[in-house]
Amino acid sequence: MRRRRLLGLAAAATAGTAAGCLGGGPTAGEGSGDGGGDGEDDGEGDGSGSDGDGVDWPTGTYADYETTTVTVENSAGEELGSVTAAIADDGEKRPLGLSDAEALPEDGGMLFTYASPRDLTFIMPDMSFGIDIVFVGGDREITRIHNAPEPGPNEDGSEQKYPGSGQYVLEVPYEWTDRHGVEVGDSLAFDL
Repeated sequence: MRRRRLLGLAAAATAGTAAGCLGGGPTAGEGSGDGGGDGEDDGEGDGSGSDGDGVDWPTGTYADYETTTVTVENSAGEELGSVTAAIADDGEKRPLGLSDAEALPEDGGMLFTYASPRDLTFIMPDMSFGIDIVFVGGDREITRIHNAPEPGPNEDGSEQKYPGSGQYVLEVPYEWTDRHGVEVGDSLAFDL
């Protein structure tokens, strides 16, 4: 079954979402993936992330995506966990999201980047696996975390809406943030 992940740009007066990004402010196609981050350098991933079971990430549709290693650190600077993230940095990659992924290995993810911070709403129609959705500000501090479960057997996921604000959004396997003790206020380190 083909899964679709839609990304909607939520504006205060906008109700509903559609494929792509909607609403006022900058469009989804803005930004080249440089993200305008704070310059933290944690090394660039090589796309060879594996969950220990021999599953590489990114693969398939995402095999040619640029990647980066994203490390989550608490306020004391202690590493809580890291993933190899495929970078979704343009108007084609962001709406596609993880729709073509069969699954996401434990050490895999997707990092959505924008030119500046904004209000966003992620929805999950036709997804067949759950994810965590982590909103991250321009300073790379986590502003909101959602555990987004797989839609039920009689649901298409369109009613599942996950709002937040940020310049970056990290998607990781379902309840990854719980397993690693990740909380709002922790920070991400990555190189773009």
